[in-house]
Amino acid sequence: MAYCPKCGAEVPADTKFCTKCGAPLGMAVPVAPTPSGPTRPTSLSDNLGNSFEYAKKLFTDLSRLVILIILDLIPLVNWIVMGYAARVLKESPGSDAPPKLEDYGRMFVDGAKIFFASLIYMLIPLILIGAGVGAFILTGITPAQMFVFGGVALVLVGVIVAFLMLILLAAGVAHMIKSNSFGKAFAFSEILRLIARIGWGKYLVWIILVAIIAFVVGAGVGSIPYVGWIISAIIAPPLMIFFFRSLGILYSEGAP
Repeated sequence: MAYCPKCGAEVPADTKFCTKCGAPLGMAVPVAPTPSGPTRPTSLSDNLGNSFEYAKKLFTDLSRLVILIILDLIPLVNWIVMGYAARVLKESPGSDAPPKLEDYGRMFVDGAKIFFASLIYMLIPLILIGAGVGAFILTGITPAQMFVFGGVALVLVGVIVAFLMLILLAAGVAHMIKSNSFGKAFAFSEILRLIARIGWGKYLVWIILVAIIAFVVGAGVGSIPYVGWIISAIIAPPLMIFFFRSLGILYSEGAP
């Protein structure tokens, strides 16, 4: 099907004249494909449900899943898995199935961007917490009160800053991936406007929900004797895909 360039009516692709206005269709405009993902805005339950069904589709291609599991077990090489998750986010919500596993170099670079962006976000909190812990270590068993209180304060400030950075990190990573620009991970004014369009309440609830899911799944599976680590390795890539799919859907609600 195509559109009439004059009146916009939908017409068959092989028709020479518009059936509505009669205009010649030599310049008919092809119909753009309709995204198969959820429309925006969507409820968090619909978001998570769609993301769960999407992640389940990884199991329809066992060779792809096995490759992702193996790659995820190897330090540094597992950046490829993060890059694959970035591709999922970039295509969401338009695509309704996980992408093909291809262009490993590109995925490695995208995964590295996510790693270093996350590291930069957490650098200041880690320095503060490290300085606070260092104050305790340096003062020994009988510390000076000033160092003790100073160390506690630094640790508390570091934890608070880490929490605030984690709130911005998810949106920052999504903004970086969607914009295809590393610098956009730190475009805080744009990120704050993005979150505001999504709704701070909805965004914070989403963060809490995915954190709970990660904790429950991780703790539950990890506590299984003998085979817990094997199951964890199997579900780690689908779980990552689930989170990035969900974040991609959420991002689309605040995208300009």
